[in-house]
Amino acid sequence: MAKAKTQFICQNCGTVHSRWAGKCDGCGEWNTIVEEDPMGGIGSGPGKVPKKGRPVTLTSLSGEIEEAPRIPTGMGELDRATGGGFVRGSAVLIGGDPGIGKSTLLMQAAAALARRGHRVIYVSGEEAVAQVRLRAQRLGAADTDVLLAAETNVEDILATISEGKRPDLVIIDSIQTLWSDTADSAPGTVTQVRTGVQAMIRYAKQTGATMVLVGHVTKEGQIAGPRVVEHMVDAVLYFEGDRGHHYRILRTVKNRFGPTDEIGVFEMSDKGLREVANPSELFLGERNEKAPGAAVFAGMEGTRPVLVEVQALVAATSLGTPRRAVVGWDSSRLAMILAVLEAHCGVRLGQHDVYLNVAGGYRISEPAADMAIVSALVSSLAGLALPADCVYFGEVSLSGAVRPVSHTAQRLKEAEKLGFSAAVLPAASPDLPKGSKGKWREVDSLPDLVARIAGSRLKAPVDQEDG
Repeated sequence: MAKAKTQFICQNCGTVHSRWAGKCDGCGEWNTIVEEDPMGGIGSGPGKVPKKGRPVTLTSLSGEIEEAPRIPTGMGELDRATGGGFVRGSAVLIGGDPGIGKSTLLMQAAAALARRGHRVIYVSGEEAVAQVRLRAQRLGAADTDVLLAAETNVEDILATISEGKRPDLVIIDSIQTLWSDTADSAPGTVTQVRTGVQAMIRYAKQTGATMVLVGHVTKEGQIAGPRVVEHMVDAVLYFEGDRGHHYRILRTVKNRFGPTDEIGVFEMSDKGLREVANPSELFLGERNEKAPGAAVFAGMEGTRPVLVEVQALVAATSLGTPRRAVVGWDSSRLAMILAVLEAHCGVRLGQHDVYLNVAGGYRISEPAADMAIVSALVSSLAGLALPADCVYFGEVSLSGAVRPVSHTAQRLKEAEKLGFSAAVLPAASPDLPKGSKGKWREVDSLPDLVARIAGSRLKAPVDQEDG
C-alpha cells in the first residue's frame, strides 16, 4: 500500500505546499507552514467511496419571497449592525483584537435575548465556567437563563446543543479553540478551523438556530484562519476600537441579509458596553474650536451620518526625509493629497513633517474626507483656525477638481442637528437641500478651497519656500 502523502499548509492564508518552506508563496509570511495529514477532515479517508447523490427540487426564479425571520436583541446598536437582529439559521462571525470586548458584547446580547424568552447557549472554549460567571455577574446578566458550557470538542458541542429544545442562539467563543476527531491536526490549524466551522454552519442550517462564532485576528487585523471561513458564514462583523479610548465600533463588512458598512457604536465602562445613540457627540466631545489644523468631517457609515474631527499638524522638519504619520486614515491617500496640493495649489510641503490624526481613534475609509483633510492641512500650515460652525466633505481628484459625493442631504442634516450652520461641499451636489444654499459654500476646485481658507497669509510662506 502506497504511503499517504502529507501536505504542508500555511496557517495564515491556507495555501497548500508540496514541501515545507520557511516563507509562504501565497501571503509572504514566514514560519507559518505546518505539516498536516490530508486524510483527516470531513469527507476524507483511505478507500472512501462516495455515496450516490440524491436529486434536489428545482424551482423557478418567480414566486413568493418570504422575508427571513429575525431575532431582535433589544440592543439598538447591535441590531443596527446586523440589519435588524440575528436571522434564524444564519452563521455570524465576529472578530476583534484581544481584550477589545467581544465576549462582553456577546454576553450582554445573550442576556438580552434570554430576558425576551429565547433559549440561548454560550459555549466557551477559552475560559472556565467560573470565569464566565464572574463576567456575567459584573454585567448584571447572572440572573438570566443563559445556558453555559466550557467545551472545545466539536462532536461534544453538537451533541450537547442538540439535546432538548432547539436553541435560538448558540455562541461559540472561539473557533480557534475548536477541534474535531475527524481532523488529524492541532487545534487552531487551518484544517481544524475549517472543519469546526463547517460542522457549526451545518447545524445552524439544519435546525434554524442562529450560530455566532468568535474569531481571533492576526497582527494585520484580519480574522485568523483560512479566508474560506469568511465566505462560508452569512455575516462578518469586526469589533474595533483603541484601548486608549472608551468607545468601540461594531462594523459590518459582510451581510447576506442586510446592508453592509453599517456600524454600531458602544462605550466601554466598568458595567459593560453602553450604547451610544449619537456617535457624533462622542467624537466631538473634546474639540478645541480655536486651534488651527482641525476640521470637522461629515462622513457616512452605511446609512448613519457621523461627524468626526480631523486634526493635522504641519511643522518644519530637520530631517532629510520629512515624516508622514497618519492615524485613522489611509497613508497612501495622504501622499496623493500632498502631491495634488503641490502640483495644483503651489503648497510646498516637502520641507515639512505632516502628522494627521482622526480624533477619538475613529477610522475613516471613504474618499469624501479629502476636503476635510486638505482644510486641516492648509489651516495648520497657515496658522489659521477654521470656522467652528463649519463642516467639510468632498472627494479630491488628481486634476485638482472637487467631485460630489453621495448622501449630501443626510450629512447636512446631521450637521444642523449638532449646531453647525455652514458647510464647504462640492459644487453641483446631486441631493443638496433646496432653499438652503445660503448656508453652504460650494467649491469646484482645490485651488478655490485653499484660497478661501488661507487667503493672502498662505502666500507668504509658500513664496519663501519657492524662493
